[in-house]
Amino acid sequence: MSDEKSLGDDLNDMLGDAKEGARKAAQKAEEFGQEAKEKASEFAEEAKESAKEFASSAKETFEEVTASDNKKLIAGVLGILLGWLGIHKFILGYNTEGIVLLILGLLGFFTCGITSAISGLIGLIEGIIYLTKSDTEFHNTYQVGKKPWF
Repeated sequence: MSDEKSLGDDLNDMLGDAKEGARKAAQKAEEFGQEAKEKASEFAEEAKESAKEFASSAKETFEEVTASDNKKLIAGVLGILLGWLGIHKFILGYNTEGIVLLILGLLGFFTCGITSAISGLIGLIEGIIYLTKSDTEFHNTYQVGKKPWF
């Protein structure tokens, strides 16, 4: 009987050890689960912040392109209609070039000279070029790159 008792005691000890191991494993799993929740929460906050920054950047870019699109349309139409006065150059911020076209246009207008026709032809060509460029290409060429002629 002592063998049976010691075998039973051994089994009880092993069962107790197994229960203790299972309890410790459950405790560790709970700790890991809590850590995972915290990490997921931190990640979600960082993702939200990144999304907000991206949205803000996209909005700024859209506003820049929209503003340049408006300048593109206005500059193109004025270049075609009133190019000899150089108004399209002033719209884009090219004051020196605008003054040159204005002087050529007025000089030719008052003296019936060819300079008015030349400044008008320049305005017509530039207006067509402005309107045929994509918004991004127009923005990069004439507003960022500051290309003053053609």
